Formats: sequence, structure tokens, C-alpha cells
Amino acid sequence: MIPSVFLFATLDTKGREADFVRGLLTSWGVAVTLVDVGALGTPAVTADVTRERIFELAETTIEAVRTRADRGEAVTKAAAGATRLARDAYARGEVSGILGLGGSAGTTIATAAMRALPLGVPKVMISTLASGMVRQFVGDKDIFMLNSVVDILGINRISREVLSQAARAMAGLVTYPRPEAHANDKPLVAATMFGVTTACVERARETLERAGCEVLVFHATGNGGQAMESLVCEGLIAGVLDLTTTELADEHVGGFLSAGPDRLTAAGQAGIPQVVSTGALDMANFYATESVPARFKDRLFYKHNANVTLMRTTPEENAGIGASIAQKLSAATGPVAVLLPGRGVSAIDKEGQPFDDPIARAALHDAIRAGAHGIEVIDMDRHINDPEFADAAAAKLLELMRLGR
Repeated sequence: MIPSVFLFATLDTKGREADFVRGLLTSWGVAVTLVDVGALGTPAVTADVTRERIFELAETTIEAVRTRADRGEAVTKAAAGATRLARDAYARGEVSGILGLGGSAGTTIATAAMRALPLGVPKVMISTLASGMVRQFVGDKDIFMLNSVVDILGINRISREVLSQAARAMAGLVTYPRPEAHANDKPLVAATMFGVTTACVERARETLERAGCEVLVFHATGNGGQAMESLVCEGLIAGVLDLTTTELADEHVGGFLSAGPDRLTAAGQAGIPQVVSTGALDMANFYATESVPARFKDRLFYKHNANVTLMRTTPEENAGIGASIAQKLSAATGPVAVLLPGRGVSAIDKEGQPFDDPIARAALHDAIRAGAHGIEVIDMDRHINDPEFADAAAAKLLELMRLGR
């Protein structure tokens, strides 16, 4: 089968618009597989993959979904079916890209299918929600979100322009070849960084690059950690320098920059070398001051700027975070080393700085030592941003990567 652009839409409400996009693509010689992810009304055009097939892939039937008359469940099931369709078709080499159009339901369904495919597969979503907060749709994938400007209802002078933009973008993405991998490509190392650990990570990066690595630095703001874990799962990363694990504090405490419960697991499951530290675990992150939940009103805060408020983690919270780190790393199938900076884990956790708390640091590091099994734990009487700490972290990762090879 010739690889095809999979076009996802609810064909009862978006049939004419999907057919317009399909017509443009096919007129340019791009193969299209039209997928109906609707559940209620009558499709306006004929699909290549029917809605019945989508719900079958979700291990249910369209009749069962209609009987329950639960729109939320219908969207959830359609998303599951679309995801399975995309993943299976990609495994067979049948997908050249995914294009979706819709409102909240269509965006939820189509982007679920997009997130099932790896980096580099073209993904374009025309959405009525694209001008707002789209992290829940994009996640850690390379998805183009195109604002529909007007509702996707009929072909008019505005929708015609936007829909044709998406079609032209997709045609270009699947027509022009991706750059080929080079035989001399360097090993990829993933590193995590926050503003308060920048000095450490920048110095370590320079050391790794001099040693022949290509370093990808991820901003540990939730999405950054998720993106790193995703690339590790896709087999693109040779080693991980996870010095800034701050997203674990947000997950544990309830801050706004969590990367989810699976953070710090991908490298261990993939068996690739990793060096881990406790960078910025002295803080949980919130937005402007008024965004901080009332239950934290008596805590210690630091106003990083008008839009970012940092809250100092307590010894009890640090003990819980440390135990979680130890548990996750102890389950790793590849080489692991943990470096513990005894004099502070961030630029504002050091002597004379507002988050300096030796008791909290001790609780964090004691919990890691106590729970770590079968992994190397290295105590350093240094601050995380000291040059000696950065040099030691980079050298340890290079050592583990040599052992891995």
C-alpha cells in the first residue's frame, strides 16, 4: 500500500470540510485515507475507514456508544480507536502523515492519534482551540496546531483559506524528503536544565560536546521532561544527564510543572546509561502569586518573576521525593549513577540564599541513599552549580556510556 495521509474528522459535522481538504491533496498527487471518527449523525461523505471500524478498534461498537448517549465516552472511545488505527498503520508502513480538523472533540481524537506516532511523522491539526492552551493536545510531540479562525462549518472565504493552508502544509511535509541520517552523527545525550541549574548544565554540556556527543537540553517545565522521556522511548538517546529532576517535586507536591508519574523511568526501562541528580528539587512551581492554592498559604515562597512563584519543599516532602527517585532508579536495567550535591541543589538553595535548608537537603539525600539498590550513589561536598560538580557529572556519564558500548 502506498503511504497515505490519514485525514481524521467527524464526517457528520465536518464532512464537507474534510472532503474539500481531501480533494486538494489528491489533486496534488497525495494519497489520502479519510477516517470518520464521528458517532451520532449521518456522515456527509463516504469514509475510507468507517466510524464502525474506529469503535471496533476501541473494543466496543457504535451501537453501544449510542445507547449510552454519553458524549464524553464516545470521544474517549473514538480517540482510543483512532490511536490504535494510526499506530498499527504506521507499523505497516502505511502512514505518511496525519491531518485532523475539528472542534474540541475532533481535536481530542485526532491529536491522540498523532501522539501515537514518533517524531518526524508530519502532524497537522486544524482546530477551533488552537489559539488557546494546547499542551493537552500537543503533549511532547511535533504537532502543528493551526487556528481555524472561524468555526469549521461550511466552506467560506475564511475557512477555504485556512483549510487550504493546512492542505498545502501537509502536501509539502510529505512530498519533500526528510533529511537523511549521517554516518558521522554523534551520540545523542539528553540533559535537563532549569534557570537555577543553568551553570551546571552548560558546563557539563561543553564537556560532553568536547568528548564527541551531541547534547539536547530540555527545559524541565513538565513538557520538557515528557519530551525527553518520549525521545528515550523512541530509541534516539544514547545517554541521559538528568541533573534537574525538579518536575518530580511538582508531581509530588502539586505544583504546575509536573511531567507526570512516569518521569524518570524511560532511561531505566530502555537500559541506557543515566546520571541523575537532585537539581531544583528545593522548589515546586506555580504561576503568579494568586495561582498558589490556599492550602500552601503559610509556606516559604520566592517570586522568580511576575508569572512564576516558587515554593520551598519541606523536609517531609523531600523525603518522599527521594524515596520515589530511589525506587525508580533501582528498577533500571542499565547503568545508573546518582550524584548528590551536599551544599545545595539550586541557585537559591545555598548558604545566604532564600531556599537554603540543610535539613531538607539531608532528608532528600538520605532517602535516596536508603532506598537505592544496585546503583552507584556519589556524595559530593559541592553545590550543584560548582564547576567541579558539573565536571564530575559529565565524566561519570561518559564513563557509563563507554561501559554501555
